[in-house]
Amino acid sequence: MIQLPVPGGSLTTTEALAALHTATGLRPVGRLADASNATFLCELEGANPLQVIYKPIRGEQPLWDFPDGTLAGREVAAFEVSEALGLHVVPPTILREGPAGAGAVQLWIEHLGVQRAIDAVNGSSVSLRPIVLFDAIVNNGDRKAGHLLPISDEVILGVDHGVTFAVEPKLRTVLWNWRSEPFLAAERSALTRGAELLDASAPHELTERLRELISDIEIQALRERINALLAAGCLPEPSPEWPALPWPLV
Repeated sequence: MIQLPVPGGSLTTTEALAALHTATGLRPVGRLADASNATFLCELEGANPLQVIYKPIRGEQPLWDFPDGTLAGREVAAFEVSEALGLHVVPPTILREGPAGAGAVQLWIEHLGVQRAIDAVNGSSVSLRPIVLFDAIVNNGDRKAGHLLPISDEVILGVDHGVTFAVEPKLRTVLWNWRSEPFLAAERSALTRGAELLDASAPHELTERLRELISDIEIQALRERINALLAAGCLPEPSPEWPALPWPLV
């Protein structure tokens, strides 16, 4: 079980989710000025004053290629998929009320810094492979090095998943070093589990949770991506039909 480093200690995912859900409120501490949408650092009010990132839905800028749903919904859906498939690459994230209304609330993680993330990317660290697979599954359109949170040499988490789950292919990432490499056994197991959980003929709890966060057509596209990855047997190659890299890269 991963221990999530937070100011003053660490938590399991279960402990973090309990704190996020039961906090009596969110107290704003500051605003992330370089974020393209309203993003606040807050402290949970109540018994466990953890820090969180709060992204209110009312502070989202419209995106022409994501006409349905919300960025907050996709942030939470990304966490749900990561956990359900056993990848554990997204910090605990929920939808709840905050000072500016409903939004995504994600545990603030103490990490080793952006330079450590850049070094991991440039050095093709094997610790990034779970995120490579995850991004292919959720169709991440914006995997920058600055969206990676290294918490140890073995574990790297990913954040900022507002532009995921598009129906059209949009994978843009700095993590192409593993393109066309065959899946490891654990990666194939994660994909097989995803295919089972999202099987349309036997709806699972995961499908029901995702329906509260993203559209049915996005869930169908997610199912099809997982099955396509299983059929291919390897990590994807960049497509010549859309930009392969995000901008900026960090």
